Amino acid sequence: MKKKDHDGKVSGQLAYLGDVKLDSMLYGVLYRSPIPYGKVRSIQLPPLPEGYEKIGAEHIPDGANFVKLLHKDQPIFANEWVNYIGEPIFMLVGPKLDILHQLVEEAQVDMEEHPAILTLEEAIQQKDQTGVFASHEFGESLEVIQTIETNAHQIVEEEYETGYQEHVYLEPQGMLGIYKEDEIHVEGSMQCLYYVKKALVSALACDEDEVRVIQSPTGGGFGGKEDFPSMMACHVGIAAKVVKKPVMLLFDRAEDFEVTTKRHPAKFKYRTALDEKGNILCMHVELFLDCGANAGLSPVVLQRALLNSAGVYKIPHFHAKGYALKTNTVPNGAFRGFGAPQSFAAIESLMGHISRKLKRDPIAYKRNYLVKQGDHTITGGKFKDPVLMEDMIKDLMLTVDYTKKKEEFLGFNQQNKRYKKGIGASFFLHGCGFTGSGERDHIKATVKLVKTESDQVLIKISNSDMGQGALTIMSKIVARELGLPYKDISFPYPDTKEVPDSGPTVASRTTMIVGKLLERAASKMKAGWLSGVSQEVVEHYVHEEMIPWNEEKFSGDAYPAYAWGVNMIELEVDTLTGNVRVEKIYGSYDIGKAIDEQIVKGQIDGGMVQGIAYGCMEKMTSKSGKIQQKSISDYGPPTAMDVVHIESKLYDNPFAGGPYGAKGVGELPLTGGAPAVQAAIEDALQISFYQIPVTPELIIESLTKKAGGSS
Repeated sequence: MKKKDHDGKVSGQLAYLGDVKLDSMLYGVLYRSPIPYGKVRSIQLPPLPEGYEKIGAEHIPDGANFVKLLHKDQPIFANEWVNYIGEPIFMLVGPKLDILHQLVEEAQVDMEEHPAILTLEEAIQQKDQTGVFASHEFGESLEVIQTIETNAHQIVEEEYETGYQEHVYLEPQGMLGIYKEDEIHVEGSMQCLYYVKKALVSALACDEDEVRVIQSPTGGGFGGKEDFPSMMACHVGIAAKVVKKPVMLLFDRAEDFEVTTKRHPAKFKYRTALDEKGNILCMHVELFLDCGANAGLSPVVLQRALLNSAGVYKIPHFHAKGYALKTNTVPNGAFRGFGAPQSFAAIESLMGHISRKLKRDPIAYKRNYLVKQGDHTITGGKFKDPVLMEDMIKDLMLTVDYTKKKEEFLGFNQQNKRYKKGIGASFFLHGCGFTGSGERDHIKATVKLVKTESDQVLIKISNSDMGQGALTIMSKIVARELGLPYKDISFPYPDTKEVPDSGPTVASRTTMIVGKLLERAASKMKAGWLSGVSQEVVEHYVHEEMIPWNEEKFSGDAYPAYAWGVNMIELEVDTLTGNVRVEKIYGSYDIGKAIDEQIVKGQIDGGMVQGIAYGCMEKMTSKSGKIQQKSISDYGPPTAMDVVHIESKLYDNPFAGGPYGAKGVGELPLTGGAPAVQAAIEDALQISFYQIPVTPELIIESLTKKAGGSS
């Protein structure tokens, strides 16, 4: 179907937040901490011209100077202690941006600097003293693990690291606060309207009906507009209340790069026991996440990272523990995949390295351990639906002609000194929806359908379209169930004054969870349809029967359903420059039933490119607590010239709990890109890598070591 927002976007007529101009609108510019950790002693401002004003912690009610998330540790304005470079201390508002920037430059803030924790390694070394936001441990007892290891033929120990990843949404972060006598109205680029609303109600110490939040057309999110917009909304909401005028806060790309949340850097320590034949006897993993200065959503990211730490494999006697650790660096947060891409990069790398030590083909070795329908998850839940991974792998190997391709590449590499070809695969899954009983206990989603007297139907949900096609998908589901033309279904950009809380646009839940609620609501509306009469139907989430989730013990069914994927990548490495040229990309996916195949294919293409870039291109670094990359050119995400045609296939495996059998698709396609590209580079060079991204610099360094005889 033609996407609901197609015409506006393609014509350039769709107005984003940065296009908004209101009478008497002021702009905001934040003064940010220049040090990673220290105490604010005093603030001295230059004389402010008429119409300019300082907004700070003094304008926030006592006890409410925090962004309402999981922990109360993230100040809206850091008026006492600062915890990272870039943390907002105050905001100046006024009519001219150039004058605001000049005034911020002239402000003098006296600060007492204290020793800071600037790297994940420092945080790991000091974790027993301070700075652990969350930790979990689960699986087989350590006593059993140790006994097995004592009697094992071989112990394989590996450490693996993943770095930052930047969202690079096309539209940088932006929020607009509007003062009205009876409410503060905030609109902006966001994924989670009710997260923002709850943060505003807390910061303003007001009633819920005194805050109204509206999603503007949103130019990309990828998780970057899940938690971060709540802080910006508090900035403009508080400012609008003080100055009683509209206040706009827009980031340019440099500011967005420096201070917004990133994908968590991670470190994994795997210990695997093998018998004489190379069979895995047990596995132990320690996982560490660099959360940055605030907890944010990191405790939940840690959960999903741990839940994926065994990958798609049935590992006998598995034990895991993980830590979400504080550093005095920019806070890290939600990012497409939510901890899973880090874990799959690590476990797929480990399994590939073990197979190479055993001189076995990595695909053949990994297939021995694939989970099957009826198997238990690592938390004692169950894979209750059909698992098509074996068929997906077989089909893709036939499509690629894997055995012949391996022989061809081996011959090419023996004859060519400079260029080396390789092929690599990754196997992965993604749990759909919130972890455990989160949907039942915390989200409690509600949807509404409204029919007008002219028999037009309006979808009333709080879920955002940020380019992934929610406007279209939801309209198709409702139109199909009601038997109405697609054009008769409207889905206005959500407004908390009009829509119930159907939950955030995250966790691959929108189509599966919210779409199913809309399907049920539409079915009820159809049964009671009265032409020419206004009608309304409300539907509430009903929790599926599963093995009960115990968050403290980390046991039970973590997710109601899983989506599955297989990626294969062919590439060529230039050993003179270290450059990697991806030549062919393949993907097979089980996402239940595709509601709109073209949209799903778009998700696959975009996700795979993000994943491949995470594996070999995009490198973001922090030096002395400060992000070094300030532009897209500095960071180096892929362009159209870096991407070849992606050949993807969807497998029909309907899930009863999703609309027409649909499962989640948004996050899954990113997850397999990095491990597949790493595996292909390793196949080309016959060198093992223990981190991503595998950049040209890392390749040259590894080739130099290999030539020198180092392991």
